[in-house]
Amino acid sequence: QVQVVESGGGLVQAGGSVRLSCTAASGSSFSINDMEWYRQAPGKQREIVAQLNSDGQSKYVDSVKGRFTISSDNAKNTVYLQMNGLKPEDTAVYYCRLVCAVGVRTYQYWGQGTQVTVSS
Repeated sequence: QVQVVESGGGLVQAGGSVRLSCTAASGSSFSINDMEWYRQAPGKQREIVAQLNSDGQSKYVDSVKGRFTISSDNAKNTVYLQMNGLKPEDTAVYYCRLVCAVGVRTYQYWGQGTQVTVSS
């Protein structure tokens, strides 16, 4: 019922910055209750990077605290991940995950993933 599209990934040098976007759209009325960013590096388990709930409370994995910022533009149904001071170890496929209420039901939706590669 909800389509989620990510954008903003690419190749960046260490110390650089990238902003990822995740936009949700639907033909039905919906609301976003929770927004999350995950990443998965080759050969590694997917990990949660950042979380933003509907109350504006955010959380980050220790490895990105002080460098990454999760935010949202509710009017655009979009969540962002601003990544500064990038390190090679940040290289991964980044996925957004949205928990949405459609009618009286709650669903989770995943973006298609976007590659972020940080060169040393």
